[in-house]
Amino acid sequence: MTKIVGTLGPKSRSVEVISGCLKAGMSVARFDFSWGNPEYHQETLENLKAAIKSTKKLCAVMLDTVGPELQVVNKSEKAISLQADGVVVLTPDQEKEASSELLPINFDGLSKVAVKKGDTIFIGQYLFTGSETTSVWLEVSEVTGDDVVCVIKNSATLAGSLFTLHGSQIRIELPTLSDKDKEVISTWGVQNKIDFLSLSYTRHAEDVRHAREFLSKLGDLSQTQIFAKIENVEGLNHFDEILQEADGIILSRGNLGIDLPPEKVFLFQKAALYKCNMAGKPAVVTRVVDSMTDNLRPTRAEATDVANAVLDGTDAILLGAETLRGLYPIETISTVGRICSEAEKVFNQDLYFKKTVKYVGEPMTHLESIASSAVRAAIKVKASVIICFTSSGRAARLIAKYRPTMPVLSVVIPRLKTNQLKWSFSGAFEARQSLIVRGLFPMLADPRHPAESTSATNESVLKVALDHGKTSGIIKSHDRVVVCQKVGDASVVKIIELED
Repeated sequence: MTKIVGTLGPKSRSVEVISGCLKAGMSVARFDFSWGNPEYHQETLENLKAAIKSTKKLCAVMLDTVGPELQVVNKSEKAISLQADGVVVLTPDQEKEASSELLPINFDGLSKVAVKKGDTIFIGQYLFTGSETTSVWLEVSEVTGDDVVCVIKNSATLAGSLFTLHGSQIRIELPTLSDKDKEVISTWGVQNKIDFLSLSYTRHAEDVRHAREFLSKLGDLSQTQIFAKIENVEGLNHFDEILQEADGIILSRGNLGIDLPPEKVFLFQKAALYKCNMAGKPAVVTRVVDSMTDNLRPTRAEATDVANAVLDGTDAILLGAETLRGLYPIETISTVGRICSEAEKVFNQDLYFKKTVKYVGEPMTHLESIASSAVRAAIKVKASVIICFTSSGRAARLIAKYRPTMPVLSVVIPRLKTNQLKWSFSGAFEARQSLIVRGLFPMLADPRHPAESTSATNESVLKVALDHGKTSGIIKSHDRVVVCQKVGDASVVKIIELED
């Protein structure tokens, strides 16, 4: 039921590997524009489309922006070795060569406003735990002119052309949507009708509003959902407002782990997931099985961590380096999937349901009460599946909010819309966007069946949905099924018992 977002990259961009990932359980593909050019990602996306066709598995597309990410520029790509207790200078002069004494960075405001003596700066190829020899901790010892002089805290070797620089608890005055991001979204994003935009380094609700305004001018992308990526303390402090504005939340634990003391990480995860659950908005947790980048098995701590994320209420697990450049992308997805499914078996649905109902309070809205009733009925009659007819996807998401123990088939009924030039059907976006919600499984109905029409067409759509459930093995004969649909202006929940 828990969804898996995979990041596609060098080790996972062939049709063959992507097909394997889809079969193993990936339902959202993430394209990270912090590296690689649009042409490269386009090639990967074409392969993804081919894989979707051949495996007949739906998959949504997520574009991840770069945001105000600070980077060390190493033009020669020579490995740089740094020794503990040595001194290294960070300079905004990007013309200079990177060396063990000097690291050029892509931001000139570091010395002016951002840092002071005693601050911590972290540099690594990938923001890891800090225990690897590929990342380094620096402490600022003095600021001279444009340069920042730092003492090296651990010996490390930086390899490659680009390293991320992260200042702990340091505010960087850069726009959340950079010009480069806007360009990528308005070209690559529009061309490929992306389902989700992951907004890196979201720090205020204003960031999300700004991104939404930008998307609203880009035709189809006005339907794209914005997921705010919380990566630092500033984003945490404004979490409640950000959650109100965003369509979902990604907890970027890698960066947060650097900004927060380690003992605070678990608490924030539990609190944030609880808030997302109560708001009925999807929450995604990142950085769960780092060690599977190079190993076939996760560590005990990681296996427990995945299960705990599920028990804490996450909707999806996002895999970054593990699928992007890891040696075992397919195995990682199936391992994470297996752990999630074990955790789901012991998820305390009863308690969760009561908490949610209590949080929502009374009087409930019309939709909310229908959704919670459908879930309750399904649990009481031990239904094997809930089928929900929806056109915007909202009703299905509300049902999923109550975390039923059985899958929810959201049958998305396309709506006819026109821009005075041509008629088109909506529905594909709505169907794919439920691929990131725990327990929601979309299918797109035939556009000739309107959602709130006569009982005859509804019966035929229902039959298609039931057949779909049978072929995928979630419905057997004599099972009970709960159906949620609109008839006229009223919403109806009904229970059907299937014959042979």
